[in-house]
Amino acid sequence: EAGSVEDLQLADVLKIDYKDILCVESGGPEAGVGCTVQGVITSINFLEENGAYDGVDYVSYDVLGDVVCG
Repeated sequence: EAGSVEDLQLADVLKIDYKDILCVESGGPEAGVGCTVQGVITSINFLEENGAYDGVDYVSYDVLGDVVCG
């Protein structure tokens, strides 16, 4: 069972990949519940607050764009 973002540490979600590329994947709410945009905002805030962008030269996001809220 997944916990809340308050239960996470950066090391729980940040993986170091090929050529030391830092990778993070975040999920959204269950289908029909909540809003994907809220998940994206929560993810970015978590990464900022926990120093994931410190010393990083480039950040790229691949965001699901076909889900609407409301």
